[in-house]
Amino acid sequence: MGKKEAKTNAMRILDRNKISYETISYECSEFIDGLHTAELTNAPVEQSFKTLVVQGKSKNYYVLVIPIAEEIDLKQAAKVLGEKSVEMIHVKDILQVTGYVRGGCSPLGMKKQYKTVIHDSALAYDSIYISGGRIGSTIRLNPQDLAKTAAAVFEDVVMKDSRPS
Repeated sequence: MGKKEAKTNAMRILDRNKISYETISYECSEFIDGLHTAELTNAPVEQSFKTLVVQGKSKNYYVLVIPIAEEIDLKQAAKVLGEKSVEMIHVKDILQVTGYVRGGCSPLGMKKQYKTVIHDSALAYDSIYISGGRIGSTIRLNPQDLAKTAAAVFEDVVMKDSRPS
């Protein structure tokens, strides 16, 4: 009999909300970046999203789900979130704030439901790939289903391409 993958909080929340998703497991014992994860899972880079946590001047935490090859535009994110400014939380605080480890941070199933923004490029796809809630686990799901489950909004919060055209 095959080994059944233990469910993460993210998967349990999707199950509870009757959201259809696919889990993809990959061999990995430590943090690797999203580009390497996409490579290991054969997920298209442009459909692969990373989960980042920022803290606003108000001390509130926010979750940003952005394409793995992009960087957050902190000024734009602050504007979208209604904050004077936001900054990335320290790596050492990820577990305490989210309940997840670095590299296994899913926008679903954190210790608290933080205000969540999904980059609007996700709307171009039937499915996107996000962390499954542990290192070695990816979830493929519909971006609208993710937004509904995470009570998220779609906004543009990434750096504009600064390369000359």
